[in-house]
Amino acid sequence: MTTYPFGMSTPTAGAATLTPRRSSRFVAWVRAWRAGLVPYDEVADAIAGDEEHLVADAPGTWTDVPLGAALPTLAKLSPDEIRLVLPAPGDPRGLPGPGDFAGAALVAGEAVVAGGLGLIPQVRLHTSGSGDCFETVLWRVYPLPANAPAASLSLPGAAEAEAELAAALAETTAALTRLDVAQWRPELAGALAALRRPDGATDLPPGFDPRARRLFARAAVLDRVLALAGHAAPGGAINNYEAQQRDAALRPLTTACRQALVAACNAPLRP
Repeated sequence: MTTYPFGMSTPTAGAATLTPRRSSRFVAWVRAWRAGLVPYDEVADAIAGDEEHLVADAPGTWTDVPLGAALPTLAKLSPDEIRLVLPAPGDPRGLPGPGDFAGAALVAGEAVVAGGLGLIPQVRLHTSGSGDCFETVLWRVYPLPANAPAASLSLPGAAEAEAELAAALAETTAALTRLDVAQWRPELAGALAALRRPDGATDLPPGFDPRARRLFARAAVLDRVLALAGHAAPGGAINNYEAQQRDAALRPLTTACRQALVAACNAPLRP
């Protein structure tokens, strides 16, 4: 049997947890670039990693362009004009009011607000002539309303988000233990243990202080754990009532995790 990170044993389980939110990396690296802390030449590769990233509808373009070719569109922005948004149904905090961008961001569950533009990543699946499957990430650019708010004052700072995440994690772990979650998702025990040893894939670029780094590392791993926990258990291991109990137990932690990622990526930068 092939072994996957966080104690998982199947490719399907791995797929649920191995991809951090692309918008978080976009915001962190573009903000560091605009603060003069990382060179432009490194930004696109740091965001994309091993993936192919394209941008659609960027100002001044007529077709999809590589991510690196679209980044100069953001060259006049300050770091504080670039922020991460992780909305959810019933929790649209950070979105610049109703419109096409807000609707698409709610569907995607993540987005970037960059001055007068909004960007949302979309994953496209392709099949080659030989039958091989591969993905590309398309960042779709949306113009924002002229009167869109520059920032949301209701979002917590890093210190508050860290405290809320710790409290929610303790509460949720106790709830999942009472539900005997290990009976249908035994790999979650190893996944939660991974929170104590974040890997290099959850690091931030230069400029973020130790609290933001610690918060991002923990929340990024936990975000992927929650993606696994929210998936249907294999083999129909739980019924609808048990699934509702699971979702109710995970909801406070999911909210705290989103707020933690936002607070870490949007935290003030230091030289």
